[in-house]
Amino acid sequence: MTEPMDADITSLTQIMAQLRDPQTGCPWDVEQNFATIAPYTIEEAYEVADAIERNDLDGLKDELGDLLLQVIFHSQMASELGAFNLQDVVDGICGKMVRRHPHVFGDTDVAGKHVPENWETIKAAERSGKEDPSALAGVALALPALLRAQKIQKRAARTGFDWPDKSGAREKIIEELQEVEDATSAEHITEEIGDLLFAVVNFARFHRVEAEHALKAASAKFERRFRDMEASAGNAFAALSLEAKEELWQQAKSKETQ
Repeated sequence: MTEPMDADITSLTQIMAQLRDPQTGCPWDVEQNFATIAPYTIEEAYEVADAIERNDLDGLKDELGDLLLQVIFHSQMASELGAFNLQDVVDGICGKMVRRHPHVFGDTDVAGKHVPENWETIKAAERSGKEDPSALAGVALALPALLRAQKIQKRAARTGFDWPDKSGAREKIIEELQEVEDATSAEHITEEIGDLLFAVVNFARFHRVEAEHALKAASAKFERRFRDMEASAGNAFAALSLEAKEELWQQAKSKETQ
């Protein structure tokens, strides 16, 4: 097993600095900015998650390297603007970790089950000193929609703005479903479908279910069963009647319970 060690990323920072050199660097790297690189950063984070899901440790090592490069890239661009550098990033996260773990680095006594609550309390205190003191401040716009909705709802709930129990969340789904049925324009339907999805996410929260994970699992299940249907029917699948396809679907379901 590889022993823990202090990583030296000096060579990586030097490579990035050379790539960004206006005179001798790579033209593509030189012309990039935060906005153009951001999609690659998000993509690399997803590829890290994918390697973890596939339990591919070799792949995870590579993907973590790609993600680290994104941190270096953004830090280099910020350094060129005189905003901050990589050391500032490292110092910032070190300070944050120490500050948010007083039960480890200080003398605060926090039981394991209360650690997340204490973390959020400290985060709320940090937000109070910023320009946007809202309980919803800092929920990233770039998060997947379901995940962002659930984070917003959790933040709002901590202020006391929440249903007393899951029955209210359930009734809200029924209400929003009816509003979808009553909508008369494409724009209105889109709005009401959004409200319905938001209500479903809230219902999931009351059941302590992560909506993003639940939908991901449901999509994987659908894909697995649909592929089984295609394999069973072969090239004839598309031409089958809906009834025949439903029969194949039920067969695919039954295989999973055997």
